[in-house]
Amino acid sequence: MYIIQFIRGFFMALADSVPGVSGGSIAFIMGFYDEFIDSLNTLVSNHSLEEKKKSLFFLFKLGLGWIVGMVLSIFILASLFEEQIYGISSLFIGFILFSIPLIANEERKTLAKNYRGLIFSILGIVLVVLITYFNPTGGGSSITLHQFSFPLAIYVFFAGMIAISAMVLPGISGSTLLLIFGLYVPVVNAVKQLLTFNFNVFPLLFCFGLGILGGIILTIRGIRYLLAHYRTQMIYFILGLMLGSLYAVCMGPTTLETPQPPMSLDNFNILLFITGGLLIIGLEKVKGISTIK
Repeated sequence: MYIIQFIRGFFMALADSVPGVSGGSIAFIMGFYDEFIDSLNTLVSNHSLEEKKKSLFFLFKLGLGWIVGMVLSIFILASLFEEQIYGISSLFIGFILFSIPLIANEERKTLAKNYRGLIFSILGIVLVVLITYFNPTGGGSSITLHQFSFPLAIYVFFAGMIAISAMVLPGISGSTLLLIFGLYVPVVNAVKQLLTFNFNVFPLLFCFGLGILGGIILTIRGIRYLLAHYRTQMIYFILGLMLGSLYAVCMGPTTLETPQPPMSLDNFNILLFITGGLLIIGLEKVKGISTIK
């Protein structure tokens, strides 16, 4: 049904647009992640025309909801993010912490096969913490997408490639990586300006889009292969990425153009944290609709 795929895509976009849980995590929680990855893989691999049409039709329905969700998120987040950074970050932490047990429960049989896979969780945590700690824009160095330059274009291209890889992989959000790289607010503002027909930001958004396409082509087949042949290790790794992203979100305020102190108990918003958790639980409760085609 169109409406089911639209809703799926809509919630994936809401997740992809904010640092915290990736759209891949939402697809995982709602029970259609394997179908999503298989469809993407079919488009970039050597499959029959009929299979490609079927996958494209599925992704088209999903994409309509994703576009609507992303546009709505962009207009809301562009005005709220810097002003309400601690409240929004509390919401993101709720997304992450409540998602982890849901994914672990969904994959409990896989995880129980080899508890030595915990080393991959540690690896995921360490990877995110190191990327966050050594990020190139720490200390509030300002990045603006209005000033086109070749080095900045290359930087944005690779950031887009890495971000989309994270967005389709359950675990760390691509938006969290953009936050780490100091590009989250600039990209959100630039997309909002482009939607209001300000084309000054187009050149670097074009580079960002090329990075996204490159990331999809290069990583989808790899992700599908790893999940098919090393699922236990991948699930442990994904859970580690999610745990590590808690640190990234807490440090997010330090990457703003005007740096703010990291999140602490003093500026943590418990109500928004609970709200984030309830939203994730709500998505898991409606997972039954994933059986409707």
